[in-house]
Amino acid sequence: MPLSDQTLARAEELIARYPQRRSALLPILFLLQAEDGYVSPAGVAQAAQLLGLTKAEVGAVATFYTMFRRRPVGKYLVSVCKTLPCQLRGSREISAAIAERLDVPLGGTDQSGMVTIEEVECLAACDGAPVVQVNTENYERLSTSEAMELLESLLRDEVPPPTFAADGSVTEPSTAALHWRLAGLGDPPAGFAGTAAAGAGASANGQAGERSIGREPSPPEPTEQREAGEPQPSEGAGAAAPEAPTEPEPQDPEAAHEAPGDEGPAPEGTAPEGSPERRQPADGPPTGRVADGGEGRDRSSTAPPDEAGEGR
Repeated sequence: MPLSDQTLARAEELIARYPQRRSALLPILFLLQAEDGYVSPAGVAQAAQLLGLTKAEVGAVATFYTMFRRRPVGKYLVSVCKTLPCQLRGSREISAAIAERLDVPLGGTDQSGMVTIEEVECLAACDGAPVVQVNTENYERLSTSEAMELLESLLRDEVPPPTFAADGSVTEPSTAALHWRLAGLGDPPAGFAGTAAAGAGASANGQAGERSIGREPSPPEPTEQREAGEPQPSEGAGAAAPEAPTEPEPQDPEAAHEAPGDEGPAPEGTAPEGSPERRQPADGPPTGRVADGGEGRDRSSTAPPDEAGEGR
């Protein structure tokens, strides 16, 4: 079975965190992937047995989410963004060059089992286009030559610092370590190619770190926090945008000489506003509403008809 006895004990630790065993399905799938390299048919069967589900229920979830693999992946999963901003800045050329160097199609793994190359949808870092991820950490604004430099490092089992290494970002040393951490179990065992945290500590201890590949992260913009009730500044940071000028509406020269409220003579056949003629039909008893101009159309009358049957 994919999960060893030691890992099964950690699986029970995950399951105990939830009120129902089935709720631990996603963490268990990550754990299976960390142990076996992918979610295999045997792994689906083992997860179903652990959680009291059917294999169909487990398989439905495993095939719905793209982060669960149905085929083994390499130690380093290289994901190239293919959406429009990255594509305009050369991401398709990068993925094609990497696939050619590995001699595999997109989605394939090289013969050594080190690198899997894939194209993915938006990685939510459009300002850093084109974006390449290694085990879900970003390497941004790469040229094709820089992407190939990154690839050669991975093939030598070396992991250059990601774009935001200075902010604490660390590339996991293997997909197994990544999936163990995503399962919610913290630092992976030593057998999973070491831990990313250990690599980060070496740089934090003052040792010279490697040069990161790609763009350097932009420094954060300075911001000012206003106190509650403090008025918005008229200029500078935080100022309101100026209102667009509005042009006055063109005015009829003849209308400008008319007195306010003077709307001119009413159209022929129309009684002035408020007159009895406007409040009730010209012929017949009051109907409780303004006549609509057609005989027999006003059917909301509550007044009784007269002897002659008028008012209908």
